[in-house]
Amino acid sequence: MDLVLCGCWRRRRSGRNGEGRGSSGGDEQQPSSSSSWNLFIDLETLKVATDNFSESNLLGQGGFGPVYKGVMQNGQEIAVKKLSLDSRQGVREFTNEVKLLLKVQHRNLVSLLGCCIASEQKMLVYPYIPNRSLDRFLFDKNMAASLDWSKRIGIIVGVAKGLLYLHEESPVKIIHRDIKASNILLDDQLNPKIADFGMARLFQGDDTHINTFKISGTYGYMAPEYALNGYLSAKTDVFSFGVLMLEIVYGRKNLEKGLDEEKTDLLSYAWKLFEEGNSFELMDPTLSSWNSDEAALCIQIALLCCQAVVSDRPDMYTVHLMLSTDSFSLPKPGRPGTRGRVGRWTSAPSSTLTNTNTTSTKASTTYSTIAEDYSRNSISVSFTSEGR
Repeated sequence: MDLVLCGCWRRRRSGRNGEGRGSSGGDEQQPSSSSSWNLFIDLETLKVATDNFSESNLLGQGGFGPVYKGVMQNGQEIAVKKLSLDSRQGVREFTNEVKLLLKVQHRNLVSLLGCCIASEQKMLVYPYIPNRSLDRFLFDKNMAASLDWSKRIGIIVGVAKGLLYLHEESPVKIIHRDIKASNILLDDQLNPKIADFGMARLFQGDDTHINTFKISGTYGYMAPEYALNGYLSAKTDVFSFGVLMLEIVYGRKNLEKGLDEEKTDLLSYAWKLFEEGNSFELMDPTLSSWNSDEAALCIQIALLCCQAVVSDRPDMYTVHLMLSTDSFSLPKPGRPGTRGRVGRWTSAPSSTLTNTNTTSTKASTTYSTIAEDYSRNSISVSFTSEGR
């Protein structure tokens, strides 16, 4: 494994840091100052930084294992993610995350500072992100008020830029497979950074999809064609992004137990309200104000991303275009791929799961046939390539 990691490190040092296509210009990052020191950090250094991984420095616990805050000797604050011995994720996921993070650099992705391999212990080291994850803000009514409408729009746009980079602009095409609120970190300015690449898949050459028997992801965010049939493509991330958009707009989890049956599943309920023309009924009550044009746009884009028919979903380039263009005509969304009663999935027929990327191009998208027009001319928020 060390040889594989060192090979990636040499490529990073030689300058392969993301000569993308430039669609979201200005967001690719140059290597940080961490490039000047060794990728591998010894265990003793991390013990000193985290006070021997004390409980007082524990930031949280994920599928990979516990995450600790630390302070390096030079004063830099770090987050150390330890691989639990009983974790469902193992050496493959660890190696995968290191290799992928060394290949990509973007302001809306977490950056890797280093890693540690000592006896049976394996750790990843990142810059410490003070506000931690989006779910911590979004689903806590006491903290949700700090996410005003403009910040929520900025988070949506930032995550879209990060996914666009992974899918189309990075040196390698990457499908994240686990886009969700807890995997979106917020910096001190509440700018989003996509995190946790342990389950990501790298696509070779011009591959558009794969069929896999190993399904990895989080229930509630997983696209039905992937959960049911193991059909993985960039549209899998698009579906998850659509669910995340609805959570950000409405300020609630995609699955809420204890509610009326029709309200439990956010996607199904959002679709019902959209069909009835009552989409604003679900708006987060912690929002003191919000722009109705922007909210309508975000809800419609989210539902387009969550359509059951894979080829009908926009790619991330088109999503970014919808969010950043002054005037864009949107089609009416088709029925989403959602859970039925008792958690059963409804999805598109298997015949629709082929050639998912052949229906859209950057010069002219399939959305030229318009079922429903929507103008963004009245929207007041300004989106820039530099983010927020």
